[in-house]
Amino acid sequence: MSSRTVAIKTLVEQQRTGKPIDLVFEKMLTKHPLSSQDRQLAMAISLGVIRRRNEIDFVISSFSSTPLDKIRIEVLAGLRVGVMQLLFMDRIPPSAAVNETIIGVGKQPPWLKGFMNGVLREISRHLTKAHNILTTLSKQKGTNHPGWLVDQYIKQFGKETAFAICEANNELPTLTLRINPRHCSMEAFIQALQAQDIIFRPGIFNPLAVTILSPVKVEDLPGFKEGWFYIQDEAAQLIALFFGGSAGGLFLDACAGLGGKTILLDQTLDDQAAIHAVEPHKERQTLFHENLARCTSRDVPLFSESLADYAGHCQTQYDGILIDSPCSGLGVIRRHPDIRWNRTMKDLNQFSTTQKNLLHQAAPLVREGGFMVYVTCSTSVIENEQVIETFLGRHPEFSLDQPEYDTSLQPFFTSGYLQTLPHQGLDGFFAARLRKKTSV
Repeated sequence: MSSRTVAIKTLVEQQRTGKPIDLVFEKMLTKHPLSSQDRQLAMAISLGVIRRRNEIDFVISSFSSTPLDKIRIEVLAGLRVGVMQLLFMDRIPPSAAVNETIIGVGKQPPWLKGFMNGVLREISRHLTKAHNILTTLSKQKGTNHPGWLVDQYIKQFGKETAFAICEANNELPTLTLRINPRHCSMEAFIQALQAQDIIFRPGIFNPLAVTILSPVKVEDLPGFKEGWFYIQDEAAQLIALFFGGSAGGLFLDACAGLGGKTILLDQTLDDQAAIHAVEPHKERQTLFHENLARCTSRDVPLFSESLADYAGHCQTQYDGILIDSPCSGLGVIRRHPDIRWNRTMKDLNQFSTTQKNLLHQAAPLVREGGFMVYVTCSTSVIENEQVIETFLGRHPEFSLDQPEYDTSLQPFFTSGYLQTLPHQGLDGFFAARLRKKTSV
């Protein structure tokens, strides 16, 4: 099976199911393995279509007499794959882009293949016209984001920042690591990278962060098996600020997932502190244990149940609780570009309800004088500030408690919250610390 066929099938399956495109792609490769080079091409085409879908559809509409919503899903995916190559992948000859894509769409009625062939060949003969057509696309459509999301950005951040966020979302993501000081110093890791001619840059805000600029698999980086590092954007690493200065005590990662934030807690808290974790999903539990073992983290008891179930019988109170909440993921669109097309306003409100419930469930587990840290990888006020405001209105025993931070981080702290945005070179993250008052 060709790279174009895999790209078309991936786009069709992703649109039909709404599942993350990286998972769809990997599942497709399990059925239809490709060489390394063809795999890279299929992924580049698939993600390119997702990142440029508005532009691609605008060009197709301009050359097709049939409205997009009347075109069979497989044929539309094929047209998108063809236009992606013709307009945005200069190294692919137009003839190959057209011919291989038509073959790649597979069995279709002759008249549909003829329609597809006609549209793509017409575009290939008039590439200058196609590029000029793109210049007439409205600025909002040109962001390659759904209109409702751009409207939300504008309402929340203003036009200039909204368009800057969209532009950053369309960039290729960076690979950022956090060095594990238990196993490796930054100096030793840099020397190992240099020895393998791997291009990198040190972190902007965190002395333990490093961004890899060379195209290299994570597993091939020096010290991967030995636990020298783990993958974590600098925005996520800033969560350590909310736990800094805690001496000893008992802490809970209430939404542990794969253990990334648990490892961060392990490396942030002093050796006298104890950490517990809650994660109900079996697959994540397995990866949680594997990740903590690779990084040789301290022993962390993992409770295999939901936070609601755990809170229902827990007799322990914690000095600090981390709630890395399920969310829309709007802050990590550059890493998962299909999120923009998979989310709706209804989803944001549903996530908000879940997030409010998690805070409410965790509140009784916090001792007096202790705190909760609420985190999302979202840029939406619906999932962030509004969730905190609702919680504080429901729980007057808590108050917003801003952590100490370096002046270089001032742009990320507003009204007591941490909010990083994609156009600042980081993932979009939000965090708030809620301190439980002490009885008089």
